[in-house]
Amino acid sequence: MEFLPAWPFSVNTLFFFGFLLFSGALGGYFAHRWRWLPSITGFMVVGFVAGPNVLGVIGEAALAQSRIVVDVALALILYRLGLSIDTKRIKQDRQVLLVSLAESALTFAAVYFGLALVGVSGLTAAVISTIAISSSPAVLIHVAHELDASGPVTERAMLLVALNNVIAFIAFAAVLPALYGEAKAPLAVMVGAPLYQVVGSGALGLAMGGLLHLAARKTKVAEQYQLALVIGAVMMTVGAALAFKLSALFAPLVLGMVVRSMERAKLIASIHFGPAFELFFIVLFVYAGANLHVAEIVDYWPAVLMFLGARAAAKWLGVGGSALLLGATPRQAGSTGLLLLPMAGLAIGLVNTTLSLFPEKGAAIGSIVLAAVALLETIGPPIAVRALRWSGDQLNDQAAERASRTAPTAPSNQAPTAAPPRLQPPAAPEA
Repeated sequence: MEFLPAWPFSVNTLFFFGFLLFSGALGGYFAHRWRWLPSITGFMVVGFVAGPNVLGVIGEAALAQSRIVVDVALALILYRLGLSIDTKRIKQDRQVLLVSLAESALTFAAVYFGLALVGVSGLTAAVISTIAISSSPAVLIHVAHELDASGPVTERAMLLVALNNVIAFIAFAAVLPALYGEAKAPLAVMVGAPLYQVVGSGALGLAMGGLLHLAARKTKVAEQYQLALVIGAVMMTVGAALAFKLSALFAPLVLGMVVRSMERAKLIASIHFGPAFELFFIVLFVYAGANLHVAEIVDYWPAVLMFLGARAAAKWLGVGGSALLLGATPRQAGSTGLLLLPMAGLAIGLVNTTLSLFPEKGAAIGSIVLAAVALLETIGPPIAVRALRWSGDQLNDQAAERASRTAPTAPSNQAPTAAPPRLQPPAAPEA
């Protein structure tokens, strides 16, 4: 009987989860030695060096094995982002919704026509343009908590990022029938598949949100179980989405929206995740660093540069111009637009969906979008830090100074505040 391990050594998901955490923590520590460098950059550098591009410690097979861990991390981050959307408040204050719609339309148009100038047109450009609407919640949440930022710009940016992801998913689903038609799929598939994705994912998030809200109400006297309820609900949502071939990213976002909208007295919308929540950020960004696609950036550099320039200009001008028209100060308007530049989780998920359904079309889409994601996730965190410092929002200077010298601190556990601020802030800074 063979009792020794096989060679070469076969590692498993648990080992790589531990490796992502261990190496990422070290990367974050060294990043904190420089005041201007966010810990996210340290996480990504470690992942890049350990990944297939440099040392190869984390190979392609290992990245595939650890995908479920990353899905859970993204789902928890999107759930927290969904908590920033209070539908009752949006009905009362529609300014932010108008800003988001205007900026999203401008982003789609700028990227679509910009790509046409470098030879990428038609459905390929349309799909890429819908993905370009999305923004990364992880960068904003992590940097804001690292600086302990609070105020109208931070809160408005949280809401706009959440709305960006909702609009991007719906716009992507709207383009899917054309892709199915090009692939000569039956009419039932052309109409039914996108509808199933949007309605099914939304219904799943709604059902799990109602279940979580009910469970939290029934067990509110035992607060020690609330964190387990939340994490369990998010993981069940991801698992059910995978089982039913729904979106494992959109459903958790809807879950957070439902919980925030259903609660009258705060039970779990402001729950404390504790220092353990930092683990999910570390895993996500080390994984992102290992997944950097250097070859794709080189191969598609004209389209990638056009994508980056058109999208950045549209986000900044769209949010900034709309906010100025609606009464925000120039500093608030400009810094809010900069906070929407990073792009990651939902974009990667939509690319993977395209690749699985339309491999030939998805190859070019994935190459351009993933190359852009790699660059945006690298330059996005420093830009977010500068934007928050420039915004005029309240920052905890002691926390920022401590973050520049010490190991990563856990993000604040208070969920985004319920009420999205109006574009004209009160005279005193919001807590």
